[in-house]
Amino acid sequence: MNTFGGRRQKAVKVKTAEGRSTSSQRWLARQLNDPYVAEAKRQGRRSRAAFKLSDLADRFKLLKKGARVLDLGAAPGGWTQVAVERVGEGRVLAVDVLEMAPVAGAEILTLDFLDSAAPDRIRAALGGPVDVVLSDMAAPTTGHAATDHIRTVALAEAALAFALEVLAPGGAFVCKVFQGGAEKQTLAMLKQRFAQVRHAKPPSSRKESPETYLVAQGFRDSP
Repeated sequence: MNTFGGRRQKAVKVKTAEGRSTSSQRWLARQLNDPYVAEAKRQGRRSRAAFKLSDLADRFKLLKKGARVLDLGAAPGGWTQVAVERVGEGRVLAVDVLEMAPVAGAEILTLDFLDSAAPDRIRAALGGPVDVVLSDMAAPTTGHAATDHIRTVALAEAALAFALEVLAPGGAFVCKVFQGGAEKQTLAMLKQRFAQVRHAKPPSSRKESPETYLVAQGFRDSP
């Protein structure tokens, strides 16, 4: 049995495999038996990813009341929901190439972050510096671990480059990377521009997933 917050959850079996590949059967079984998926539904969360940001925010004291937050790769809105709740009267701007349903208290921009016009549109929407830049962006997986890692690190590097332009002094940057080593250049830049840089894998991140998060705090506006 799985447990979440002291509640026990019975294991659920996939009743029929007809028409499903082995990988899709495994994915469905994992979803049905994931306590975070069940808890996300119970709480009205957009996704189980909400618990990852909650874990990180609690551990590193991110998302303080009144903070201004930029959420990159926001769809379907799990992180956006948490950010709005945590910052209260602050401001949250959510950006994703995919359309997402409105989140009360957040502004949403539907655009491709890698498009050449995106930075100017985001800066205009922000109207000033932000305290936290979040990036849960990940490239669509190919099934080839090394390729997936490199593509996701490229997104993290793009998010960091933009964060360096819009963060207020003392601000924080959080991004997803896949374990594999290609993020060395990103780490070097983070250590140059932030007082503290740490790796973190939230308890809500599946053990078998190669994802981990870089959490950088204490932004310096000059090297």
